[in-house]
Amino acid sequence: RRLEETEPGQRSPSSESCSLQFKHMVCLFLLYQLISVLVFFLIISCSFICFNTFCRLHSVEEIPIEVLRQREVKWLEMLNSWDKWMAKKHKKVKDRCQKGIPPSLRGRAWLYLTGAKFKKEQNKGKFQELDDQPGDLKWVDIIERDLHRQFPFHEMFAARGGHGQQDLFRVLKNYTLHRPEEGYCQAQAPIAAVLLMHMPAEDAFWVLVQICEKYLPGYYSTGLEAIQLDGEILNALLHRVSPAAHRHLKKHKLEPILYMTEWFMCAFSRTLPWASVLRVWDMFLCEGVKILFRVGLVLLKCTLGSQEKLKNCQGLYETMELLRAIQPQYMQEGFLVREILELSVSEKDIEKEHLAQLRRWKETHGDLHCTSPPRMHGAKAVMAADPPSRQDLKQSPTILVESPLERIPGQETTEGSKENIQSKTEKQKEAEHTYLSPSDPSPANQPKHQGSNESLSSAEHDTYL
Repeated sequence: RRLEETEPGQRSPSSESCSLQFKHMVCLFLLYQLISVLVFFLIISCSFICFNTFCRLHSVEEIPIEVLRQREVKWLEMLNSWDKWMAKKHKKVKDRCQKGIPPSLRGRAWLYLTGAKFKKEQNKGKFQELDDQPGDLKWVDIIERDLHRQFPFHEMFAARGGHGQQDLFRVLKNYTLHRPEEGYCQAQAPIAAVLLMHMPAEDAFWVLVQICEKYLPGYYSTGLEAIQLDGEILNALLHRVSPAAHRHLKKHKLEPILYMTEWFMCAFSRTLPWASVLRVWDMFLCEGVKILFRVGLVLLKCTLGSQEKLKNCQGLYETMELLRAIQPQYMQEGFLVREILELSVSEKDIEKEHLAQLRRWKETHGDLHCTSPPRMHGAKAVMAADPPSRQDLKQSPTILVESPLERIPGQETTEGSKENIQSKTEKQKEAEHTYLSPSDPSPANQPKHQGSNESLSSAEHDTYL
């Protein structure tokens, strides 16, 4: 009826309102689409920024292949004349450790730096002798319960009863037999696990022995007196390096033993990202415990070193939570190594403070219940205390590979070549077992040896690859 009443050429009110509503709906739809597109691009941009930040904080510093190969050649040269380099060019060895040991040679370099190579040669057959013994049931039970807790996401230790866990058990059990008065400490398990990622079980055992006896003596003894003393040393050094952090910890009565025990006893293997762990260990095994002190001081200074950082840290609980979850940028490989090298804390500073804290300990607690041997500050001190012979440092072949050039495709194997292959397999059985770390680069990134058996079997040019 309304349509009939409208004059010709005029639109009805209902049609105009419908048209207006339709326009509004179209505008709202377009606006909604525009907002959706803007939100989408904003999310993508934020995700990209966050991803880049995450990669920057957690990525391993990329080293060009050419540089890596040059470093490998230099390290092979050093390892072939280790005693001469340590005696005359120790500073160069230290500089190269600070730059990072090539992954393909890290295991063998650690073996030489700690003096474990010499220790192993002087105690031939000792590891197998300990391996054949059953072990103390008290320690065996505790060790077995701890095996699955060590780097559970690493392929070596992921499988219960796998070869990684078996080797870890052997190393720790054998240590309790080697040092029955000390036994087993749970902090030794991650140390041994890191070593097993880079070397065979016997080598890992002797490096663990050197770390426990030379680098960190008394750390794993009952009572933990050595780690408590080092906690007080760290606290005293912090007063000089970062007064603000020292005041804050003193104000809330936060004892060093509460936050630094795992740091030092595990050599930061359960605290830092993996790339930073390896760089810290390279320097620690070369220069000694001062590197652990420097890492601890850097983390405390960066986390608690200014009033702005302490705004959200008003009590003991908040401080402990902050130290348990240190911000990733402070633990990133490049940043951390630079800060460590710039921090001026020497062996003399540590020993001076050690004597002062030892006097205070005797005044308050009396004499130490567990006397440990003097601490060795790095590879040079270890070598000077127990100098190895040239024969003990001689490199034996660890792998024998048949040259592909010796066989001609399509040609049958003659009796002579059969005998040759048989003799090579016998030599291979006699040779020491080599170990490639799952965390190391692929063999494609390692030096190639083509056509020559001598470079692989020569005692002077063994590459441990």
